Amino acid sequence: MIPRTKSGRDLRALEDRLGYRFRKIELLEEATIHKSFMNEGRRLGVTHNNERLEFLGDTVLGLVIAEYLMMNFPKYPEGVLSKFKGRVVSEPTLAIFSRQIGVGNFLLIGKGEELTQGREKSSLLADALEAIIAAIYLDGGLDAARTFIIGHFRTLITQAVSVDSVQDYKTDLQEYCQRELETLPLYQIVGQRGPDHQKEFDVVVMIRDKPYGEGSGRSKKEAEQKAAKEALDRLARTTRDLPPSSGRKNPH
Repeated sequence: MIPRTKSGRDLRALEDRLGYRFRKIELLEEATIHKSFMNEGRRLGVTHNNERLEFLGDTVLGLVIAEYLMMNFPKYPEGVLSKFKGRVVSEPTLAIFSRQIGVGNFLLIGKGEELTQGREKSSLLADALEAIIAAIYLDGGLDAARTFIIGHFRTLITQAVSVDSVQDYKTDLQEYCQRELETLPLYQIVGQRGPDHQKEFDVVVMIRDKPYGEGSGRSKKEAEQKAAKEALDRLARTTRDLPPSSGRKNPH
């Protein structure tokens, strides 16, 4: 039996692309209705749009991605994991994935949005995807939502944490030190060798007068990035040997 919605649509093709069969097809229906459609939708008996589902889906997506990062990348501190998570759940990333599975083709949008190519708007597509995630969560529970998210987002997660992605270890280290330790890292050139056209630099990064990472590179910037990465790795293991700043209490 073909699952029919209030708008009379057959959403099986979208279910196929999502890789999930709904028990309550009305949830998927709601997830694909933009608020701009409400005037046209009332004559079809449509009374809800996807804004509330979007609100819930944003939370479910964030939870699942955070859980996955924490369990699979234990060496990174919270600040770095937050940056990874931000890359995965960002509007551009969600919109790209939404386009890949053709969500825009299944959206009900108002005439104004249709005229301004609303089906291709990144914000609209990202919101719709979050609403779909919430619909899966409400229909099948957290396990179903987790299976969908990780199954479809694993490649995006891998790209977000790969060395080839735009990774700025110096910024990560600075943000971590400011937030958690109320101090800033200090980079010192401790050595350089080779001719001027092929010089190599050795750098040490200091945190509260203690060396926390070393790095070498063909430029000062490269050496500092390597030193910052080593410092982040060390901080991920322990921060107990760091003395408290003047404005922080000693940890118990």
